[in-house]
Amino acid sequence: MCGIVGYIGERESIGILLEGLKRLEYRGYDSCGIVVIENHRFYIAKNTGKINDLIKQLKNKKLPNSTIGIAHTRWATHGAPNKTNAHPHCDCKLEFGIVHNGIIENYLELKKQLIKEGHRIVSQTDTEIIAHLIEKFYKGDFKEAFLKTLNHLIGSFALAAISLREIDRILFARRSSPLIIGVGTNENFLASDVPAILSYTNKVIYLKDEQAGQLTKSSIEIFDFKGRPQKFNIEKVLWSAESSQKSGYPHFMLKEIYEQPDVSKKLFNLGITFDKNLQRILSRVTNFYIIACGTAYHAGMVGKYIIEKLTNISVNVDLSSEFRYRSPIIQKNSIVIAISQSGETADTLAAVRQAKREGAKIISICNVVGSTLTRESDYVFYTHAGPEIGVASTKAYTAQLVVLYLFALRLAELKNTISKQALFTLTRALSMISLQQQQILKNQVRYISSVAQRHHNFGSFLFLGRNINYPSALEGALKLKEISYIPAEGYAAGEMKHGPIALIDEYRAVVCIAIESPIYEKMVSNIQEIKSRKGKIVIIATEGNKEIKDLSKEVIYIPKTQELLSPLLVALPLQLFAYYVAVRRGCDVDQPRNLAKSVTVE
Repeated sequence: MCGIVGYIGERESIGILLEGLKRLEYRGYDSCGIVVIENHRFYIAKNTGKINDLIKQLKNKKLPNSTIGIAHTRWATHGAPNKTNAHPHCDCKLEFGIVHNGIIENYLELKKQLIKEGHRIVSQTDTEIIAHLIEKFYKGDFKEAFLKTLNHLIGSFALAAISLREIDRILFARRSSPLIIGVGTNENFLASDVPAILSYTNKVIYLKDEQAGQLTKSSIEIFDFKGRPQKFNIEKVLWSAESSQKSGYPHFMLKEIYEQPDVSKKLFNLGITFDKNLQRILSRVTNFYIIACGTAYHAGMVGKYIIEKLTNISVNVDLSSEFRYRSPIIQKNSIVIAISQSGETADTLAAVRQAKREGAKIISICNVVGSTLTRESDYVFYTHAGPEIGVASTKAYTAQLVVLYLFALRLAELKNTISKQALFTLTRALSMISLQQQQILKNQVRYISSVAQRHHNFGSFLFLGRNINYPSALEGALKLKEISYIPAEGYAAGEMKHGPIALIDEYRAVVCIAIESPIYEKMVSNIQEIKSRKGKIVIIATEGNKEIKDLSKEVIYIPKTQELLSPLLVALPLQLFAYYVAVRRGCDVDQPRNLAKSVTVE
């Protein structure tokens, strides 16, 4: 969940490293640091807090003119976020520098042995022992010592290392944590994600699992953990560096909320197709498992409603972190749909690998081309949302939903489970979603901001929805708690009387999703129960429903659409409400405390 940047070339390295860290700060931001080489010495700068704090620390100092270095922004696992535990870490003699993303599971065993051999370990991290292992194994060949170290490590890692013994190279490796190479002219780059290096090159190599290598300014070598050469492909990134900038918005999250209509339109226009092999597999499918984490899990829950409604095929939805531990029954014709924005979510990857071992075919819905999930899947449907920098997912969520709708409609057509008229009606309604999302952003934002202003001091929230908008309630609660730190729970509205109603009083706020649907009257009954107990009610309703204002003064309207498609519209006011509540409370919207964008550790 940390971010790594490396550079070797002819330019001054520190500025490139710091800029790369800024673009990776969504991956972790409780401490950071750099190490560069000048005149056969390390220059190391580390700090707690965010990248800007490190930049300020270095602003008035005379910096070395170095053309090689590595850098790191941290999301703490082992050891508190302080200067000592911040990366980079070095060996006893300060000859090897290391940055690391992941978890070394056997570090305590290795640490005890290193201390017994006389090494001085100064941090609480699992990372520092890597530098000491390289020191231990170094016998005149940096690469050989690095490879020996890799083969002593158990766990997940993306690593970058430099050495005063061989100052013309960066060594790197990955196991279950993302790492890419940026290819330049007389310069090369290393990073955890594309935005870090996109200002300098759009040519990248996506490192595969269990691969290592070394960079010089004019060469790239990739080999396995035994040092055997590996072939690689250089790919071109199709989106621009500007798309990962704020473009005048105060926060990435707000920018990404506003990008949703364009993403929805693009996905609808692209559509999805099934090749002959996938058609054959889907024609025999008996059940689906959808596995995902966090926001992607809520998208998967919506997917269950969609697929079962349109295709009559059973769908189980599992949190990836629980899937492996409940002995799921994978049948001969089961298909697993894995959903992940980054394609590097550790729990989802582990669940996918288990399902594959048991014979399931894997379909992934993912945003990042070349990610581990896409390489390990049998079929991939990309969400084409572009870079999502805000830690709280917005456009990736609705993009995942659009792909699920397109998938279900195509599958229903293949299996002939709905009429041609119903298929046409739903497809036409889906084609209108991007325009309706635009209408919400045009007509409701100012009002939602004012509602947030009146509710930002409440100590807790309930979010209630029914049927396909029960997952919407869960997602609305997650968004609010992620970025405003207000305790919030999502519930199926019919469950309110089974416990949550005990929480309702004049000091609690309840967000109720009461759109036009066959169960609208049941939702109204739930709202009446809240009102009679003096709960503060915010309602999301369908345009034209004036009677709902008798139940609450706070009504946010969405355009009329079919209930099955409504999560694509309901998501926007929920996101905007969470955003404006967080802003009113002075929270760091893009980088909420204790969170990181890509969860690459279990």
